[in-house]
Amino acid sequence: MNTNMNIPTYFEARNWASLLTKNIEEIDRYDIDLLITKRQSISTTELLLRNHKIMKLADWNQFKTDVEKLITGYPVQYIVNKADFYGNEFYVNEDVLIPRNETEELIDAILDDFPINGEPLRVLDIGTGSGAIAVTLKKYRPNWQLVASDISSAALRVAKNNADNNQVDVKFVLSDLFNNIDGKFDLIVSNPPYISANEKNVMDKKVLEYEPTLALFAANNGLKIYQSIADEANEYLNNRASLYLEIGYKQGPAVQRLFQDKFPNSKVEIKQDITGNDRMIRLKR
Repeated sequence: MNTNMNIPTYFEARNWASLLTKNIEEIDRYDIDLLITKRQSISTTELLLRNHKIMKLADWNQFKTDVEKLITGYPVQYIVNKADFYGNEFYVNEDVLIPRNETEELIDAILDDFPINGEPLRVLDIGTGSGAIAVTLKKYRPNWQLVASDISSAALRVAKNNADNNQVDVKFVLSDLFNNIDGKFDLIVSNPPYISANEKNVMDKKVLEYEPTLALFAANNGLKIYQSIADEANEYLNNRASLYLEIGYKQGPAVQRLFQDKFPNSKVEIKQDITGNDRMIRLKR
C-alpha cells in the first residue's frame, strides 16, 4: 500500500476488500465494486481507469465502513441506497424490496404485448414498493396513465422519490389493494407478497433479515393476495383489459386456477422466466 497517510489506491482498496471477504460465499467482486461506483456515481470503466489513483480520505473511510456492513450480510443495495432496474437507477431502503431481475422479465412481457405506438392505456400497479414497475412502464410508455398503490406510506415516499428522480409522472395512492382505488383500468400489474411462511428455511438470510416482511409473505401458502385481487379485479378492469402478475415458481397452476375460476371467459396463461420456471400470470379479457 502507498505511504500517503496509508490511503490506498483504488486497486489496493479493492484488493483489501476482496481479501477480507474471500471466505464469504455471498460476497463477490461485483458487490465490492458496487460500493465504490454507486457511492461515487462512476461507471465500472471509470473505476478501472482510477485503479492506480489514490482515493480521497473521505472516500476511503466511507468504503471501509461500507465493507464492514457488507460483511455483516447487509445487502449492498441498502448500503448505497441504490439499485439498478431495467437500465435505470432506483433509490431503495429497508422500507421496500430490492428490485429483482425476474421483475424485469415482467416488464418485458408487458412492453412486448403493447408496442410503443399503441393506444394510451390507464394502468394500475398494485403494491408498487420502490415504484420500479410503475416508473419503468411510464418511462418506456410515456403516453400511458400510471396509478401506483401501496399499503405502506413509507414505501410510497420511496416510490415518489424514484418517480421524481426518473422524471416521470405517476399518481401514487395509499391503498390496501383496491380499497382507495377509483375507476377502471386497461391494464393491472402486480408483484405482490407471495412467499409462504413455511419457505423461510430455504430463503436467503439477507432477505429475511433486512427486506420488509410486509412485502414478502402472504397467508394461505402465499396465495392470499392473489385471491383478493382475483375477487375484486373484475370491478376495476375495462372490457378487453389485461392483468399481469409475478408469481412464485411453484404457484403457477394454483394462481392460474384462481383467476380462471373468477374470469371463466378470459384467457389465463402461465409464462416462464429465462430459467424456465413459472414466473408470471397473464390474463386477457
